[in-house]
Amino acid sequence: MTSASSSPRRGGGLLARVGQPLLLLAIMWVVRVLDDLLPGDANREFGLRSWALDGLDGVLFGPGLHVGWPHLLANSVPFLVLGILVALDGIGRFWAVTALIAVVGGLGTWIFNAPGVVTVGASGLVFGYFGYLLVRAFVAPSLGHGILYALIATAVAFVYGGSMLVGVFGAPAGVSWQAHLFGAVGGGLAAIATRPRRSVAA
Repeated sequence: MTSASSSPRRGGGLLARVGQPLLLLAIMWVVRVLDDLLPGDANREFGLRSWALDGLDGVLFGPGLHVGWPHLLANSVPFLVLGILVALDGIGRFWAVTALIAVVGGLGTWIFNAPGVVTVGASGLVFGYFGYLLVRAFVAPSLGHGILYALIATAVAFVYGGSMLVGVFGAPAGVSWQAHLFGAVGGGLAAIATRPRRSVAA
């Protein structure tokens, strides 16, 4: 008996898949505009505040917030490039991967950052997508997929690997290496957790 493997491309057409990270990035831009126009400080209100129970809502909201326009602009291009590569695996998988990265990255940052520090920004997701794309090559459902994913992982590592290493091991003051590190860990775990089932013959 043969059970069909789950297709890594299942979940929406090409435009719909590409539209998912575009939608998420558009939300970040809208939030940034509203934060400039409205009174109050959304980062302090909804950012991830380490070691504070009322700061755990930042696991959900923190990735969509940014300190200012330069912060958002710096994250936008790598978020879009890596996010689209993840979204090509399917809409459902994109959101599952994004959620796992946000939870693992957020909780890791909440635990290992100094008490009371507020962390915001999409860089944790960027590092998570990077980790997902690297690990995905090792859990591919077939040799053909493995080779394709390895080629993509090699290209991604070539373009972004240096900045990723600096973001973890050489992050300047005020930049959360914890969010980067645990985002990448979350991405790797997401690749394992969402890997397609291999065909089983009996």
